[in-house]
Amino acid sequence: MSDGISEESADVVGVLTERIEASFDMGMDQLKAAVAAAPTANPDATDVVKWHGLLVEAQSVLERAEDDLLAALQTQPSAVDDPTMGLAHRVNAAVTARDGRAMVVRWLLDPNAPGKKDLAAERLARLRPRTGPAVQTSAPNRPAGSTAPATAWRSARAAR
Repeated sequence: MSDGISEESADVVGVLTERIEASFDMGMDQLKAAVAAAPTANPDATDVVKWHGLLVEAQSVLERAEDDLLAALQTQPSAVDDPTMGLAHRVNAAVTARDGRAMVVRWLLDPNAPGKKDLAAERLARLRPRTGPAVQTSAPNRPAGSTAPATAWRSARAAR
């Protein structure tokens, strides 16, 4: 391109979608369906589908912000007012969010990315299959009509 913007940054979502499809040897719709059917079968695919969805969402937000800014700029005289500057900041924030999500997708697709081959990555991989919380997150079930022991109530009251 002649404006100094690389082809990749002009269509980040398209380029990364193609890389995902090539990496998993199937189209995005097929990959999404496979992940929806068996989300734990391939954790890498599940992560990529999740982050690709976030990337697509961020791109959509960016496009709306750009459209709003363009519309505001077309109604401006020579000076830009504060609301229009706010729109410009919204575009910048949307670009940052989109680019951050794109970086995550790139990292997920790169098997040799930093952090994927070290000891911490190996430890994380061993922990990854866990599907539930590590500790109980709800109160234990008590039979109907039973109450907590009086000593527990007294000790809790004394701690106050």
